[in-house]
Amino acid sequence: MGGLILLVLLAVMWAVLIIPQQRRLKRQRELVASIKVGDDVMIAAGIYGTVTGEDDDDLFLEIAPAVEIRVSRAAVAQRVEFEDVDDTETGRSDS
Repeated sequence: MGGLILLVLLAVMWAVLIIPQQRRLKRQRELVASIKVGDDVMIAAGIYGTVTGEDDDDLFLEIAPAVEIRVSRAAVAQRVEFEDVDDTETGRSDS
């Protein structure tokens, strides 16, 4: 009887902890593999940018006009859609 309870407990823990983590990892691998030049992304550090180039395991992101950084492909947290916003609407200026 005690062995059956232990098996049920292990099965529940597997279903609650392991399976969702495996799904998240699979989605992350698919996302990283699908990133291409021109995509808008956010990396794990919270930096937004546009992919301007790629190397084996690295991406080159333009994070501001004429400012490009090199990041690990694995650092991509999500693909995003940027909206064109007029700077006068946000109150921002480039000065």
